[in-house]
Amino acid sequence: MAGQITFRPEALAASMARTITLRHAPDALLERWAKAQLLEVEYMVADGAAFALSPDLSALADAERSAFAGRVGAGVTDLLMNALGYVWRDNATCLAPGLDPHADFIYGGGAVSGHGVVLAEAHGSFAQAVTDGRIDGEARRKYLRQVKPHIGSACVHGKVVHGYSVAFGCHPTAHDTYLHIAETKITKGRKKALSVPASPAGSAPVTTSLALAAHRSNFLLMGAYGVVAWIDWLRGAGEQPEDDLIAPFVTVELPGRRFWVSVEALLPYLRPWLFPDEDSGPWPPWYWEDFERWRRRYGGPHNVFAMDEWAAKSFLHALSGLIGGGREQIPQAIELPVIEPSGLFDEPGRAVREEAIRYPVAQFRDGLALLARLPRLDRPATRVWSPRQGFG
Repeated sequence: MAGQITFRPEALAASMARTITLRHAPDALLERWAKAQLLEVEYMVADGAAFALSPDLSALADAERSAFAGRVGAGVTDLLMNALGYVWRDNATCLAPGLDPHADFIYGGGAVSGHGVVLAEAHGSFAQAVTDGRIDGEARRKYLRQVKPHIGSACVHGKVVHGYSVAFGCHPTAHDTYLHIAETKITKGRKKALSVPASPAGSAPVTTSLALAAHRSNFLLMGAYGVVAWIDWLRGAGEQPEDDLIAPFVTVELPGRRFWVSVEALLPYLRPWLFPDEDSGPWPPWYWEDFERWRRRYGGPHNVFAMDEWAAKSFLHALSGLIGGGREQIPQAIELPVIEPSGLFDEPGRAVREEAIRYPVAQFRDGLALLARLPRLDRPATRVWSPRQGFG
């Protein structure tokens, strides 16, 4: 099946980062590698209404070009899954051991909420041999090899009830671009249950393990390492952190929306002599006037990962409840918000508000957002999350 999707460059970079941070690697490495995708897209993807590769791509060796194409293919797949209404994600390495080869990612929510999860295999190619037929064949071949054998299998997040193989290709000089999707055929008996096109904004139950996997990636991108450490402990992948390992956030207000930004993400933009002393208490006195003075002179910060306020507050409340109950009593599912996406796709003919031009936002269904630039922060509202007490 040939597909068509019109996405924004910053949304593609954000989706590439979202897929990278699902891997198992040191947190600092994943965070820096993920944020490097913003720079890669800026240099390797040409400006314009249609997707095209920059001439700078020719500076990459073959292996580097293939790796970049693979990351773009993963990003396009993540955008497509959001367009289809899926909300939650994880790396498909969570499938039972021995199920190799398998697809790249697992998604949940949307059409399969309450039914199970879906597999998504991602492929990208920027070779001179890219043609429509070759990309179509790649999608079909990878579906038969890495997706179809696992339909009906069980994983920690639930039963695999559907699957996709997404292949994206672009000719590096002719700039012809192709997107093909191979997916599980829906039988008549399942059609009604799986044909819901999208998740409306609201809240819905999600398998706890899948929510923790997705939000681990999200809070890692936000730089909230304290939250990540507690998620790791709940998942049995790390030592129990100290109870005083808090996570401070500042509120960023845009017209009709509020986002939470981790204070840790802003530390590189504060001058060293303004850093608080360790003995200053749980909420140090940040010098916002000096921060804004710095911004007026040098600009930035740009491309900051944040989270919708409702989504962040709801998950962190739930996380405190999980911590209080201990990892031996984790419920199978928790109720979390589903956010209406925005800024991911170009919609021809739709008017764009002036504020959206000044402060572009790429908003995903699970609440994660990429803020291209921050508005002025005049002593913004602050919230401090405590693992045991929540928000007090």
